[in-house]
Amino acid sequence: MSQRDQLLRQFLHDHGWGTAERGVLAGDASFRRYDRLRRGTDAAVLMDAPPPQEDVRPFIRIGEQLCALGYSAPRILGKDVEHGFLLLEDLGDSTYARNLAAGGDEGALYALAMDVLADLHNRADAVPAGTPDYDDERLLTEACLLTDWYMPAVLGHATADSAREEYRRLWRDLFPVARSVPQTLVLRDFHVDNLMLLDRPGLAACGLLDFQDAVAGPLTYDPMSLLEDARRDIDPGLIGRMKDRYLDKLPHLDRDAFAASWAVLAAQRHAKVIGIFTRLCKRDGKPGYLVHIPRVWRLLEQALAHPALGAVKAWLDTHIPPEQRTVPHP
Repeated sequence: MSQRDQLLRQFLHDHGWGTAERGVLAGDASFRRYDRLRRGTDAAVLMDAPPPQEDVRPFIRIGEQLCALGYSAPRILGKDVEHGFLLLEDLGDSTYARNLAAGGDEGALYALAMDVLADLHNRADAVPAGTPDYDDERLLTEACLLTDWYMPAVLGHATADSAREEYRRLWRDLFPVARSVPQTLVLRDFHVDNLMLLDRPGLAACGLLDFQDAVAGPLTYDPMSLLEDARRDIDPGLIGRMKDRYLDKLPHLDRDAFAASWAVLAAQRHAKVIGIFTRLCKRDGKPGYLVHIPRVWRLLEQALAHPALGAVKAWLDTHIPPEQRTVPHP
């Protein structure tokens, strides 16, 4: 038995779950692992987040904040911060993704999620102390996943330093446009795989997962990541209705600034995701994400149609012309 297994068993024993049945609940694109624990009729979730690659403190900070604001994040039942173990409330299996696959009411599900975001974004106390800013360097590092991972994979050579620096400069010029809307708590992975449908009243019916990477940033980011989903196609009519629903609840927003900020952050996120999915294949041996790259390219090209992104569009058309926007080989 490894030392980590011994630490895990001791953690479960100390919190009264030492004899519980344990089964794999989920893994994800990080080093974290989730197990479901069963003890008679009781259930809980074990998060195993090994340091130094993972740090459970952001999850604790954001989760406690969301619960304090009345939202349905998993309550923390036990913690070992030093070793990266958390015992969490089990919110069940009714993810948005499963509900949609089973023919659930797409409009109602998305409306609930957008209402949660609108409510959060109307709060002056949304961002807890210690939350990092979504600053230029963080945004640039993410956008450069496209140049550093995807481009070498499909073009067969590293991106030239001069081209990469021009790419970075173009993004720096755009970030003030992204920040032309109010700042709030950005959960960053707000999409159907991380949302739950719960039997609870009001906004609490929307369960929230996977928010440990939350930052303080533009309020456009999470609505955009929900409605421009790398993993599923969404009807443009539904997207339009959901944007209007959200904006009706925040009437003080400048709609042109909102649209420009949305486009910039959509392009940034889609460039990042294309790079991440490539890296997951090339570095981590996880090729399953490659199937989504054609969709993400379509979303990126859609964002590039906004006039604010003309220079980035020209750069991409030069360095990755449309005929070269292919899926990397595993």
